[in-house]
Amino acid sequence: MKRLLILGGGTAGTMMANKLAPVLDANEWQITLVDQEETHYYQPGFLFIPFGIYNRNDVIKPKRDFFPSEVEVIVSTIEEIQAADNRVKLSNGKVIHYDLMIIATGSRIAPEETEGMTGEGWHKNIFDFYTLKGAEALRKFLKFWEGGKMVVNIVEMPIKCPVAPLEFVFLADWYFTEQGIRDKVEIELVTPLPGAFTKPIAAKFLGQFLEKKNIKLTADFNTGRVDSANNKIYSWDEKAVDYDLLVTIPTNMGAEVIGNSGLGDDLNFIPTDKHTLQSKQYENIFVIGDATDLPSSKAGSVAHFESEVLFENILRYIDGRPLKPDFDGHANCFIESGFGKGILIDFNYEVEPLPGKFPLPGVGPFSLLQETRMNHWGKMTFRWVYWNLLLKGAEFPIEAQMSMAGKMRQ
Repeated sequence: MKRLLILGGGTAGTMMANKLAPVLDANEWQITLVDQEETHYYQPGFLFIPFGIYNRNDVIKPKRDFFPSEVEVIVSTIEEIQAADNRVKLSNGKVIHYDLMIIATGSRIAPEETEGMTGEGWHKNIFDFYTLKGAEALRKFLKFWEGGKMVVNIVEMPIKCPVAPLEFVFLADWYFTEQGIRDKVEIELVTPLPGAFTKPIAAKFLGQFLEKKNIKLTADFNTGRVDSANNKIYSWDEKAVDYDLLVTIPTNMGAEVIGNSGLGDDLNFIPTDKHTLQSKQYENIFVIGDATDLPSSKAGSVAHFESEVLFENILRYIDGRPLKPDFDGHANCFIESGFGKGILIDFNYEVEPLPGKFPLPGVGPFSLLQETRMNHWGKMTFRWVYWNLLLKGAEFPIEAQMSMAGKMRQ
């Protein structure tokens, strides 16, 4: 019997297991999934925890609730991927041989990569919100904070969910207003990007939002070190920004085992064909989600659109047919803007976010690059969609490839 091995049981790995298990012949293929944790985290929900909108129970569930019964699940850390020999060595000593492998090991924050980040200020007045632990610690801090200067700093790109730092400052503006201390809080977004976003039209639109909400933007700031004793961050060219509260989006990296196994780049992301999702190094390895080095967003919507293309290409690979170069970098993201409103962006490798209606031209019900209450409810209902449909590999009416229908060219 042949083995399809899936490394990683997060969003992307779970979707692929659910899509492939019903269609692969169980007499020919054994699907094995390896993950080091039993708990599944709804990572988009971490953003809401510091502001008391969600709590721990809203963002965690047992992973086994979402795995197909016919999939062999092994809970273990991975010691080494020996791709040249088609095998994976686990920390429990077991060696798994495979014929075909999908790597969905995701990405993680690496605050230790920045000098001084995890020093005496860590989780005292320096916090992340990309982990459950960090988000909960920040929630406790904000509950009793009386004001000062809050700096939200993106250390370097790429990061998971590139719009999350913007959402954080928008929600902070709302939260401090609700607490009656907005006039006592200075909010500054410090980013290595040349603007609020990577694409010009969206960057202009979102930059106007920052100005309207009295949020300062410091661009082209490449963070080199943190001086927690004096509450300052320094760029590599020695520019300084001071803070009372630092909310950091640290360096994001792929799984350590990717680097240790010689499969990744400097940040442990795997060189991947950006259209077929096949590894550039090994033809029987495919990569999905945050583990890739693709120039697309590291976001859940991207993993979902990738899964549609990868599902087809896995079946084509098994049948010996040519792969389809169908992934176009499609991403769409709801951006929570505070006060019960939100913004939606939809884009791909070639087309930047544009205004318009989504998904139905002229109808919506969602509006692109506009702040609406409907977009807010789209964001808030996504948690139900995630737990009940997305992870289970359900079909969606939205195509994997981005459509220009309903978009207004600028």
